[in-house]
Amino acid sequence: MNMEAFVLGCGGMMPLPYRHLTSVLLRRDGDLFLFDGGEGTQVSLRRLNLKWKKINAIFVSHTHADHVTGLPGILMLSAQVDRSEPLYIFGPPKIAEYIESSRKVLDMYINYPIVVKEIAAPCVVYEGEGFKVRAFPLDHTKVCVGYTLEEEDRPGEFNPDEAMKLNVERGPLWGKLQHGEPVINSDGQEVRPEQVVGKSRKGRKFSFVTDTQYLPSISAEVKDSDLLICEGMFADDCEDQAREKKHMTSRQAATIARDSASRRMAIIHYSPRYNDKDLDILLRQAREVYPETELTRDRMHIEIPYVD
Repeated sequence: MNMEAFVLGCGGMMPLPYRHLTSVLLRRDGDLFLFDGGEGTQVSLRRLNLKWKKINAIFVSHTHADHVTGLPGILMLSAQVDRSEPLYIFGPPKIAEYIESSRKVLDMYINYPIVVKEIAAPCVVYEGEGFKVRAFPLDHTKVCVGYTLEEEDRPGEFNPDEAMKLNVERGPLWGKLQHGEPVINSDGQEVRPEQVVGKSRKGRKFSFVTDTQYLPSISAEVKDSDLLICEGMFADDCEDQAREKKHMTSRQAATIARDSASRRMAIIHYSPRYNDKDLDILLRQAREVYPETELTRDRMHIEIPYVD
């Protein structure tokens, strides 16, 4: 089962000619999940030729303009295609008001169900087959939440050769063993699942953190992420400004990645003060703490493989 992230925009505060505002699409096989929807979201979706009309749910961190101004266009475009499934939108207080007022003021034609749920973190906000999405509190100038999508552990690998050695006939009995049930073999003896199935294997975890000042508690929430996308808006020399505006430096983001034992971190939500060449200083400072740091770029594609 494939899991991959597409960075639709990596900027903060205001769009730049070469940088859209923060938005990430996560694809897990046929499921599509949008995390924030800043200005320019539609452009990147089109350029990447993603099947945006099949987005299952949108997870909004907070209702500052640079994280939600792309949503009205997504809602209107979704009415131009053959869609009958509901679109779920999750976010902190005010997200329902924002969606409803946008629909009224823009006189949107919507021909599919939109289900908006305001959340009080921490809680599980969405569940699907084999995974759940959890929200947790951040600390910004407006109520803000981070999200994790975490898969359940996968069953261990089934060993067909060992099953045949134990005289378990191919067919339904193999299926029972793979689902954790003991069976009786052709000799009338019990064969237990652990005799033919390996240990369970860990599922994957994706985490999305923006906007917030540094909080040690974030590390516990995103612990063991296979991919952590985290804001690192400023360099060290702007730490006071970051604190005042309740944002993080790239070094603080790296501290979260290190302390959470994440396998990989990608920085997002850059201040517009940094052009693309200037971003190297954010990367260097972060890698002094957490070497597995990388920079996000608009329309970047990141695979999230299993780690056995």
